Amino acid sequence: MTRIDRYMLLQFLTQFGFFALVLVSVYWINRAVRLFEQLIQDGQTALVVLEFTALTLPLVISLVLPVAAFAATVYGTNRFASESELTVMQAVGLSPWRLARAPLVFGLIVALMVAALAHGLVPAARARLADRQADIAENVTASFLRAGSFQYPGEGVTLFIGSIAPDGRLLDLFLEDARSPARQITYTAEESMLLRTDSGPRLVMLRGMVQTLETVAGEVPRLSTTRFADLTYDIGSMLSVRNTPGRDLRDYSTWRLLNPDPALLEATGATPPRARAEAHERLAQPLLAPVGALLGFAMLLLGGYSRFGVWRQVIWAIVALLFVHMLSTTAAAQAAQAPGRWPLLYLPAVVGAAMVTAALWLAARPRRVRAPAAAPAPARGAAP
Repeated sequence: MTRIDRYMLLQFLTQFGFFALVLVSVYWINRAVRLFEQLIQDGQTALVVLEFTALTLPLVISLVLPVAAFAATVYGTNRFASESELTVMQAVGLSPWRLARAPLVFGLIVALMVAALAHGLVPAARARLADRQADIAENVTASFLRAGSFQYPGEGVTLFIGSIAPDGRLLDLFLEDARSPARQITYTAEESMLLRTDSGPRLVMLRGMVQTLETVAGEVPRLSTTRFADLTYDIGSMLSVRNTPGRDLRDYSTWRLLNPDPALLEATGATPPRARAEAHERLAQPLLAPVGALLGFAMLLLGGYSRFGVWRQVIWAIVALLFVHMLSTTAAAQAAQAPGRWPLLYLPAVVGAAMVTAALWLAARPRRVRAPAAAPAPARGAAP
């Protein structure tokens, strides 16, 4: 790279650091506030909130970096134009194709950052976040099991535990499920145990009774009683805690998505084509970084020098970027509905590259200077 290329690249990287910091901070704070409210309602500590927000940071950065690259090139190119540096570069014979070398290298650097996040940090952070969410869900369920007081873990649910034995057995259990006005169920048991399973917490009750009161309009309420030696009940469905979803495809590495094994398919409930489509979406994501950087640069080269600035070109650059991202969203939706359409995921990068090529070609065309209008010839016979 020549000295001019290094100078332009340094300016772009400096502006990129500023825009990335601002955009990541705004986006991350917005997500962190919602996550903070959710975790505080579940009674979690500040350390848990900090851990969860930190685990969401790689995903936020991967989404923001292409936009920050676009903003950096637009701001840097606008600065070159306003300070006449761009005019000097073009005056010494540097064509738009030659000037695009620095933005291209800058976009490739950002693409490597996005690829490292998309293929490494983001899947690892999402997998860790899923594990922690499962632990939190179990801890929230266990937090309702306190002895000596009536508790209301969910709407219409009343729970009372007489005492808790040293080995973890729950003694003298009372559980009332009145979520349905027409059918109220009361469970009592001498002993019970809380078991954690892959499908959620289960309450095993020993030596107890179930009383069911059914109320039908216009009829006399009916009470039925059933005694049992042991009974297993899904207590997780009663408690008003957020159910932890199954594994997501985004929790796994790109290599495993390209070659899905039975364990991955069973954990996510996805098909092999859907897993491969997710991998291709991850492979196509870094391509938007150089496209965004070159769009921000090429669009600002259109048009000549104006004392009013290049605000029109900036607007066209923003419209072009929005169009590319709209194509990316549409392609992702199509691939989610029909995994066989995964080649559409690369279409936004191809369209963006075509727009950059067209803009650079138009900027490199020699502009014709309009000839001054000729003075009208004097009428025949007129005095000189």
